[in-house]
Amino acid sequence: MSDVLVIGAGPAGLSLAAALGQRGLKVAGLTATDPAKPWPNTYGIWADELEALGMSEFLGHRWQNTVAHMGQGPLPLRRDYGLIDREKLQGHWLSQSQGHGIVWHHGKVAGVSHSSRRSEVTDKSGKTYSARLVIDASGHNPALVKRPVVTKPIAYQAAYGIVGRFSAPPISPGQMVLMDYRDDYLPAPERALPPTFLYAMDLGDDVYFIEETSLAHAPAIGFDTLERRLHQRLAHRGVTVTDTFHTERCLFPMNMPIPDLNQSVVGFGGAASMVHPATGYMLGAMLRRGPDLARAIALALEAPNTSPEQVAQTAWQALWPVERLRKHYLYTFGLENLMAFDTRNLQQFLTAFFELDKPQWSGFLADTMALPEIVQAMLGLFGQTSNSVRWGLMSSVVSHGNLLRRTLTP
Repeated sequence: MSDVLVIGAGPAGLSLAAALGQRGLKVAGLTATDPAKPWPNTYGIWADELEALGMSEFLGHRWQNTVAHMGQGPLPLRRDYGLIDREKLQGHWLSQSQGHGIVWHHGKVAGVSHSSRRSEVTDKSGKTYSARLVIDASGHNPALVKRPVVTKPIAYQAAYGIVGRFSAPPISPGQMVLMDYRDDYLPAPERALPPTFLYAMDLGDDVYFIEETSLAHAPAIGFDTLERRLHQRLAHRGVTVTDTFHTERCLFPMNMPIPDLNQSVVGFGGAASMVHPATGYMLGAMLRRGPDLARAIALALEAPNTSPEQVAQTAWQALWPVERLRKHYLYTFGLENLMAFDTRNLQQFLTAFFELDKPQWSGFLADTMALPEIVQAMLGLFGQTSNSVRWGLMSSVVSHGNLLRRTLTP
């Protein structure tokens, strides 16, 4: 029997399994795919977030020239942005797993049962795996973690991207474009449709990664629409694709409900609804919160007679304390505002956002500020944005006031 059984071997599962192994726990994994299978999507992160964790070595690219476009001239962000070296980070966690004796079993979860001393997971072949705690890191549609019934449409972030070479640079060489919300490339009637933006970076050697992205929309904007818009955007600037090395399609939910925090299976990553509801970022949160979760689990397992339910309660509390729950609902309120804005209001809102003091907007994006600090930053934004954006925010207090109330009583 293992101390912990981790379900899923993506970034969430591998990172947490390694953190648990570092705590001296006996860890096993169960995955439907090979843990060494290359990750399909790119992962961007602010360089200072990795520096704070002592993990800068896992940046494959780093840009000092990071900008946003909100309809006028470029807005310099004066903050380094990076792209994760996926192969290196995955290999690091796999090596740590091997060093800690973590064994990954191949199988697809069929069910779980709990007793006073252990949990038992059964896979589709009928094989069983016993552990004192089960962690579900299988993604946004988790194998075991239960969530409340969804009562409203789920908003999705969607993106279609290309890594390739182009007839001319699609962005300024040496630059990283976090958001380009200019819509001058669209026919006038289509500008009333949900906004999308360009996310793009120079990878060197005349290779660029460009991606048309929908920040959040319910229902999700289709990949065909994003692909068409990306090529329209390029064509408007006289650019064509000459070589395609990789095509990326990315789709994930932004506002899935918080899981039932009383269940005996613990979630991590997408399974625990850890996506930042207003931005879509999650990797940095996993890197920061995983070691704390592993520490809490290790301490709970020190008592030999602790039940899976008791260990899970400790783990859920470490992952979703009251303060973090309150912030989550405030961020979700922010998401509702972003989805309600047309392109012009969104441009004005984001311009005011990035004109906040850098510690404020960076702390908001990373979810590293305390709740009063977030409120102070948002009041500052309200004071310096346009009247139309202010009106939208005030209207949202009426239509989505339940989310604000939950920041007080989650």
